[in-house]
Amino acid sequence: MHIHFIIHEDFEAPGAYEQWAMNHHHKISYSRVYLNEALPKSIDNIDFVIIMGGPQSPATTKQECNHFDSQAEQAVILAAISAGKVVIGVCLGSQLIGEALGANYAHSPEKEIGKFPITLTEIGKNHPLFKDFGDTLEVGHWHNDMPGLTQEAQIIAYSEGCPRQIIAYDKLVYGFQCHMELTSEVVELLIAHSTNDLNQADKYRFVDTPDILRSHDYTQMNQKLFTFLDKLSQHYLLELEK
Repeated sequence: MHIHFIIHEDFEAPGAYEQWAMNHHHKISYSRVYLNEALPKSIDNIDFVIIMGGPQSPATTKQECNHFDSQAEQAVILAAISAGKVVIGVCLGSQLIGEALGANYAHSPEKEIGKFPITLTEIGKNHPLFKDFGDTLEVGHWHNDMPGLTQEAQIIAYSEGCPRQIIAYDKLVYGFQCHMELTSEVVELLIAHSTNDLNQADKYRFVDTPDILRSHDYTQMNQKLFTFLDKLSQHYLLELEK
């Protein structure tokens, strides 16, 4: 399969998503927009579009960040959804999916940076792609906002600090406000670019210090993500056969 990543900043790396694709020897391509690499002109030969996070919001303009084009990314997302491709958004990426489908993003009740538990809803517990997550799962967080909800959207998981952590927009379209892709290497990149937030960790309920961030084991949530992606791949291939 062909996995295409849209990456907004070098420190918002695809981490475990990329590792999964490499483990399965999938074709991987990138739109590293911070290097002014183009978005895909066609998604015909792409199977997965994975849109990563970033310090931008869907409302960020080209004047505010000249390498980020929210409307152009939303157009790619809609094209991929319309073509029956898998679309996964992470953090900013999840908000862009909601925006593309007509649901405005919102500010999260709490800033979350670190590793904290999410809780599966009843829908999440019974969803075939998320059954392995259990009732609760500790995952990575690095955000201030959260994705909007369409009428069809289902909340798969929430946290104490954010009511929209994982959203199922469609059977092949998922938004992850949480960061299950974090690895120790990606965390170091994020720490280096989050000095202001981390220096104020004591002001927030759900913000870890750099030492605590470095002490976490991220492998369990990575493995749960791999299982989800394996199941989603199987589901996608079954849809292609119909």
